[in-house]
Amino acid sequence: MKPLKVALLGCGVVGSQVIRLLHEQRDDLAARVGAPLELAGVAVRRLGRKRDVEVDPGLLTTDAESLVTRDDVDIVVEVIGGIEPARSLITAALNRGKSVVTANKALLAEDGASLYEAARSGSGDLYFEASVAGAIPLLRPLRESLAGDRVNRVLGIVNGTTNYILDKMDSTGASFTDALEEAQTLGYAEADPTADVEGFDAAAKAAILAGLAFHSRVTADQVHREGITEITATDVASAKAMGYVIKLLAICARSDDGRSIGVRVHPAMIPRSHPLAGVREAYNAVFVEAESAGQLMFYGKGAGGAPTASAVLGDLVAVGRNRLAGARGPEESTYASLRVHPMGETVTRCHVALDVADKPGVLARVAELFAKHDVSIQTVRQEGHGDDAQLVIVTHRASDAALSATMEGLRELDIVRAIASVMRVEGDE
Repeated sequence: MKPLKVALLGCGVVGSQVIRLLHEQRDDLAARVGAPLELAGVAVRRLGRKRDVEVDPGLLTTDAESLVTRDDVDIVVEVIGGIEPARSLITAALNRGKSVVTANKALLAEDGASLYEAARSGSGDLYFEASVAGAIPLLRPLRESLAGDRVNRVLGIVNGTTNYILDKMDSTGASFTDALEEAQTLGYAEADPTADVEGFDAAAKAAILAGLAFHSRVTADQVHREGITEITATDVASAKAMGYVIKLLAICARSDDGRSIGVRVHPAMIPRSHPLAGVREAYNAVFVEAESAGQLMFYGKGAGGAPTASAVLGDLVAVGRNRLAGARGPEESTYASLRVHPMGETVTRCHVALDVADKPGVLARVAELFAKHDVSIQTVRQEGHGDDAQLVIVTHRASDAALSATMEGLRELDIVRAIASVMRVEGDE
């Protein structure tokens, strides 16, 4: 059988593992696809750089555009990341009828629509399992296995760096800074961790998940995003005392009336009995709730060269089979076109810690303010410290706009000396 030629863009942590697996599993992959997968070339920035895997020098090139537009190339694998030149290269390949496998979450979340259009016009495949949650088979179940069901909610930990940091803060009492330094030492965090700790990485993944789950187009700029840099050891300890753990969550959910969706990334307290609470260190897990299938949980390694390469190879097998059969995989499904509502319309719960004056009537005035904004209090705990006291309040479900208005009102009360902590509560409705 004539080999299928594969052009690889990038030979870094993931790309080198793709090459290794293509070599080590050559015979098995050929049997699964129905034809050999053969590297046609590898586009890199610098030819002389030392690499983690041995590559035939004759395959290396710095001319990525010429590589992806070669007539003999059937499939392009993109693992360079970023917006450009990845977008131009992928579009050029798709326009010429190549199939593309990519791990580029940022590009898919910003401009996935144009990539789908290029795939449609060129009659090629666009597969991207590796873009979210590394080795975990998640996108294909949403795109294919659950295509006959109605997904109502996707709740997950999709960034291993932040999960490692928060897990260390919870298990050892470390500060955010100390936990981050440990993550960097172990290679779980980049030297510049902004994309992870400020939630940009998770927001891109949330946009992709929401688009697949709800058959609607969602971009990263529609995702409400908050990071974990303001989480303190005190916040973590307070959550622990109440039987909760803090996680950075990506949450995609239908509104109560089903007419819109909310897509958000932010730290939240979840009960320790929730399946996501037990996700430790740099692992990822995503909880999917569907009407017929019920509750499903996907768990595993969410990053790293080999795990991500595993997802890439799975997509390579799928698109290879499609090309041999003269078929195509699923196209973009946006028929629902659900509105992405702003964060203020999202219904959630809140944990609030207030430093207040310890005198009669304080609790009554605070409760009156919550009632004024139609926010019902579920539990309240007061601890006295001389002339000061701390009120810890957990609310019932309310709109985020009402909760925000309540916080603004609390800042104006003369009896409230400081709002020590505000955090959303998820997972125990």
